[in-house]
Amino acid sequence: MKKRDRAIIETLELFRAMSRDQIAELFYGNLKSPTTNANFALKRLRDRGYIEANTERQPYVYFPKPARIKQDGQKVDHFLKIADFYLQLKRAGGAIKFIHVEPQYIDGKIRPDICVMWQGSVFFVEIQNSHYTHKVMAEKFRRYQAFYDSGEWRGLPFQTKSAPFPFVWVVADHKYKIDVKGFRVFQSKDVADLLRQVGAKTGA
Repeated sequence: MKKRDRAIIETLELFRAMSRDQIAELFYGNLKSPTTNANFALKRLRDRGYIEANTERQPYVYFPKPARIKQDGQKVDHFLKIADFYLQLKRAGGAIKFIHVEPQYIDGKIRPDICVMWQGSVFFVEIQNSHYTHKVMAEKFRRYQAFYDSGEWRGLPFQTKSAPFPFVWVVADHKYKIDVKGFRVFQSKDVADLLRQVGAKTGA
């Protein structure tokens, strides 16, 4: 199997679902015809039984085989948005040391959509597809506060002795009132929006 084919399969395992266009950008963006190259590769991988596709969506949405989520379920759009966030990070530049999708900490009490080290900092990222109520968001951040207060986060495998608590980053079209102590929370519509906010504060 080609190295790139194996990388496509592994990336689908990570993100659960990706559109043809997302795969084309990530793996063939440096070529003259990313879409054509992606189509050939994805058809080959489907024909050989390595991946699956929902052909009722345009562009097609691809999954590892066996799929880890229902191909026509509500979670598909959520995972597509997670993959898109990753592509936004790639476009913005800066090293991505690792990315974990839906990791679980403290026996599953803390479940960010993404944990990523980007530009030297670790972020717990919450990707919001819908508008959460104040009660739901408050409960989510009560768990983050308890995680911070417990000190258990210092034992995470990516933490060093001097590293601070990861930044929490809420990606949504609206802002929430969030009250926490000891760690920082960012809110933005997307990656570019956060970079604009940071640039404005630093005068860049």
